[in-house]
Amino acid sequence: HQIWMAETRTNAGNAFDLFVESYEAKYPKATLSLQKDREELLAFYDFPAMHWQSIRTSNPIESTFGTIRHRTKRTKGCLNRDGMLHMMFKLSQCAQQKWIRLRGFDYLAKVIEGVKFKDGIEVTSENQMAA
Repeated sequence: HQIWMAETRTNAGNAFDLFVESYEAKYPKATLSLQKDREELLAFYDFPAMHWQSIRTSNPIESTFGTIRHRTKRTKGCLNRDGMLHMMFKLSQCAQQKWIRLRGFDYLAKVIEGVKFKDGIEVTSENQMAA
């Protein structure tokens, strides 16, 4: 919790190091795996802070596929491949109606253009000089 809820990458890194130090002796393989993927795990700090909540969660994916999984089990192999794909597509469309709009969606254009963010704040030449 202290890692992914930290306000800055530096604070998250400190919490990460403390976590590894605390659990490395008991869970060496798990901590090694986390250390190997450290940059990827903390990559969301390079996106706008408004996007962090959406990046941190996999719930939209899980709930969409949960609906599809539930329905496909009920068909018990009664559909051919095309019928199954059609059903999955329609179920995905229905699930999409419940999705909430991305917070800070207006920042997407900047992300796509490659604008840099540090700790959720847009990096400009002015705040680069101040740092």
